[in-house]
Amino acid sequence: MVKRSKGIRSKSRHILTKKPRVGAISPIARALQQFDKGDNVNIVIDPSVHKGMPHIRFHGYTGKIEGTQGEAYLVGVVVGKKHKTLIIRSEHLRRVK
Repeated sequence: MVKRSKGIRSKSRHILTKKPRVGAISPIARALQQFDKGDNVNIVIDPSVHKGMPHIRFHGYTGKIEGTQGEAYLVGVVVGKKHKTLIIRSEHLRRVK
């Protein structure tokens, strides 16, 4: 028997694929967007950008910007009763409307 792969992108075949009409390259405006401390953001993983990608289990979560770390943002998320701080780049974040 072959041992099953348990990598960072395992079980993500459908979540981390783009629809054909979306296009392979993400718009540059998404990489240049700025967030302020306290802003609410949705975590939507962009599979074409590997750098600063959060773990797949956080795809679809909503969090609050807690600060910056280099070019990335510190996003606070509540998972169950625990508070977790994620380091995510702006390509994977969308402002809550």
